[in-house]
Amino acid sequence: MEYLKPRIGVLAIQGDYAAHAEALKEAGADPVEVRKPDQLDGLDGLILPGGESTTVLRFLEKLNFFEILADFCAQKPVFGTCAGAILLARKVKHPPQRSLGLLDAVVERNAYGRQIDSSILTAETALPGGPLEMVFIRAPRLAETANSVEVLARREGFPVLVRQGKILAATFHPELSQDRRVHELFVRIVNEARGV
Repeated sequence: MEYLKPRIGVLAIQGDYAAHAEALKEAGADPVEVRKPDQLDGLDGLILPGGESTTVLRFLEKLNFFEILADFCAQKPVFGTCAGAILLARKVKHPPQRSLGLLDAVVERNAYGRQIDSSILTAETALPGGPLEMVFIRAPRLAETANSVEVLARREGFPVLVRQGKILAATFHPELSQDRRVHELFVRIVNEARGV
């Protein structure tokens, strides 16, 4: 039987969803841009990209999208980057806001300063292949994580790449690097969930 590529959605509301789609192609997936709730049908997983988390929330609260998204993400693999990681967290601080509550972590918004404080770092990671380039743009901080959350990379002692079962979250932007290991990991998580 021929192996079919996983169909992975990218929430295409804000952020560099086109770069995520390109990274997914390079990692062996078939990306699908998602702007409406019915576009989640038939997807094997979903990426929640960066952007401005309150703006994304306002958009999701139309068309009952937030509830439909919460249901999808509770069942299928999901990967949140930057604002997407905020959206996944159990609790959001500075200031508080609504979230999907799926990742057992407390996140602090804009913890590393404003856009001008954005940076590119290279740090050790649990992923094979050596240090990983990480692009931080007005990044949140994972202030607390539960024991069920596996930390794959850190910055200044705080987790910046984590996995909890079929949930992956990064406070940086892996789509803005040439290194595809984070997207490759997510494609593997999706394929595991598909039984491939």
